[in-house]
Amino acid sequence: MREKLKGLMKIKKVLASGKTIYYCYAWRKGPLLKNKKGEPIQPGDPLLLRAFAEATKDRFVDPSETMGKLITEFKASSDFVGKSAKTRESYERYLDMIREEFGDMSLDDIQHKEARGEFKAWRDRVAVTGGPNKDQPRPRAADYAWTTLARVLSFAEDRGRITVNVCERGGRLYEADRAEKIWTEDDVRRMLALHKPEISAALLLALWTGQRQGDLLRAAWTNYDGQTLRVRQGKTGARVAIPIAASVRTMLDAMPRRATTILTGVRGRPWTSDGFRTAWGKACKLAGITGLTFHDLRGTAVTRLALSGCSTAQIASITGHSLKDVEAILDAHYLGGKIELAEQAILKLEERKW
Repeated sequence: MREKLKGLMKIKKVLASGKTIYYCYAWRKGPLLKNKKGEPIQPGDPLLLRAFAEATKDRFVDPSETMGKLITEFKASSDFVGKSAKTRESYERYLDMIREEFGDMSLDDIQHKEARGEFKAWRDRVAVTGGPNKDQPRPRAADYAWTTLARVLSFAEDRGRITVNVCERGGRLYEADRAEKIWTEDDVRRMLALHKPEISAALLLALWTGQRQGDLLRAAWTNYDGQTLRVRQGKTGARVAIPIAASVRTMLDAMPRRATTILTGVRGRPWTSDGFRTAWGKACKLAGITGLTFHDLRGTAVTRLALSGCSTAQIASITGHSLKDVEAILDAHYLGGKIELAEQAILKLEERKW
């Protein structure tokens, strides 16, 4: 019936007697369809079609005003175009999923409170079937899908296309537990023992600068003056100037400058994200490294700086984190260094005379 009567809203109710009845509305928040006795017309009743036609004869809904149109508008906006190519690619995968599932959903339906339930049910299905990146944990894919949908609706609300975003504050299904996920001295030693210069260079730069993978892969020789590496972080746009440790300077000074970027693959060409990810994964497997990611080197750098006695502000000046994020990393995620920090505190206390 729903396919024939586009927009018809049916609500099922089980009476105290056990009988199941339906309340059929001409559209969401529209009039209840009743027979001459004032009783709700049930699905399958021949009078339903006539009542529906009568209720909707003066109602016009622009068929082009849909979720699909909102997605098209979002992709043409500065909110989307201004993102990095990698971010746009990630968005597009989930935008395609949303368009396929809800592309013909009208703007009226999108704003109805019951639409949130439909969107949540879709997110739950994604959590079971997975998203476009099949290597992602499925709950994480569901969170990305929900976040993308919420972003489109936020854009539409901000531009006055809709008046309410029913996807606000959706909650998360996936909680990454990175507690104690720090690279130990032994982990680093095993990676360096592979004698893969291109991998070792990336490892040491990440460990000593605390920068993200993408920013390090883009770092050019022109950003390094022999003492300091200057990085414009792709995610936040923050600019950081990182003094390079002597051991890392020695490595950089000895490296052949085979490309505009500092880090290159075995053929001397700049890394692509996928190429580096593949090479890094193979190196970790050879070195017997499990449960650790390249991104964990960023948190490890924060922990190492803290263990060296650096203040939160000093750490943030190097890694580009906010002060709040540095504190959060040390407090909640990288717990492996807490005992060492505590020992340092006690030693300082013992140095006092009382």
